[in-house]
Amino acid sequence: MSQILHLLLDLLVIAILLVGIHRFNSPVSARFGNQLASLALALGVVLALWRSGTQHPLLLAAAALAGAALGWRLAMRVTMVQIPAMVAFQHGAGGLAAALVAYVELVVAGQGPLDVGRLSGLAGLLIGAATFSGSMIAAAKLSGRMRPTPLILPGHGPATAGLLVISLVAGALALGLHLAPEAILVLTALLAVAGGALFAVRIGGADMPVLISFLNATAGLAAAACGIILQDRLLIAFGATVAASGSILTRVMCHAMNRRMAKVFAGHQGEVNWRPFEMFHKPQATPTTEAPAPVAAPPAAEPAADPFPTAIGALKEARRIVIIPGYGMALAQAQFNVASLATRWTELGKSVKFAIHPVAGRMPGHMHVLLAEAEVDYDLLHEMDVINPELGDTDVVLVVGACDVVNPAAVQTEGTPISGMPILEAHLAKHVIICNLDRKPGYSGVENLLYDDPKTLLLLGDAQKTTASLLEAFTPE
Repeated sequence: MSQILHLLLDLLVIAILLVGIHRFNSPVSARFGNQLASLALALGVVLALWRSGTQHPLLLAAAALAGAALGWRLAMRVTMVQIPAMVAFQHGAGGLAAALVAYVELVVAGQGPLDVGRLSGLAGLLIGAATFSGSMIAAAKLSGRMRPTPLILPGHGPATAGLLVISLVAGALALGLHLAPEAILVLTALLAVAGGALFAVRIGGADMPVLISFLNATAGLAAAACGIILQDRLLIAFGATVAASGSILTRVMCHAMNRRMAKVFAGHQGEVNWRPFEMFHKPQATPTTEAPAPVAAPPAAEPAADPFPTAIGALKEARRIVIIPGYGMALAQAQFNVASLATRWTELGKSVKFAIHPVAGRMPGHMHVLLAEAEVDYDLLHEMDVINPELGDTDVVLVVGACDVVNPAAVQTEGTPISGMPILEAHLAKHVIICNLDRKPGYSGVENLLYDDPKTLLLLGDAQKTTASLLEAFTPE
């Protein structure tokens, strides 16, 4: 087949991918866009296999089917709460695949001058390996298998940079000298894995949306680098597209948090807190054999008034209601009750809007996906910059499972992990009703000043049960 026809086929597949991505600009067309992008990827695989002239098509088909079946099973079992961890895991899988392909191609190429192909393969190996380990750390933090707080080693920054530099030098030596390239390339990959892990463990939970976006970009960059050594136009184009979009999203996330990208990636600069035996498990209270000292009983306090009737009264009188969802809503699976509340209040003639913070949840767009699952009208969703000027005239703000994104400490207190971060200004509303599990700080570990605001009513407990009680109060008998 002529080179022109091959080029035209590649351009067609790339066009299908770009059209699919363009359809992501609206939830109404996003499903079709996802189908188009999937079609482009499938066509890319078919073209790659066709051009390779493989001698084992049945083996490749069996491997592809096995991978597809495993991916399908994992995706079907994942809940909305687990989506961020799964996305991080997928980035890691992409990085690992790129590293393995780069390793094989570099071994086949053997020693020789460091031309564009070999340098690209080395870049794919290094970036892919570092992306793999960094993504696994992110997935472990997001899934609760690892502490979300920053973990800091002595000399953490220099150690991370040193590992990455040494891995680069080792890879260059393996390609340029008549040594044992396989062994040195494996060592190179392991050093990059260690560097990626050190890079990720120092980034705390508050910066997870930025880390996920960045790992998305690096996975795409590793794939594009592999495309160069493979001389595959589609892999280069697809990888570059992912790298570009991930880079843009990383910048957007930093802007939403009012953080400099370099500061986020430099990680937390606090004291060394590396505790190997406490990385994956919460420390247990140490039992003591000493009897506790007797403590005088506190004076009997008057029972606190039930805030629920007051909250219902405020909601019934309200004409303008803004709902602020957060990760706690995903944990409680309360989005369906919240959607029903919005529908019911709209039927009663109230103005209802949803306020979405860019970094609400554990990944970019998490709240949009969650509310789309509950079939909330996308026109009701408003971004932070749009809704904040309206919150001062809002009668009631209903917070469901959100903490850091409404914490006034971000603008009132200096020196905290969220200081300077733009927030949804719920504290400006006439009344604030919070449906959170408890008064504990959010992912950043900063106490929420909104809890003690006189205009705030705390409906603590499981958000699904709390919102169900609210819905019952507005359901006609």
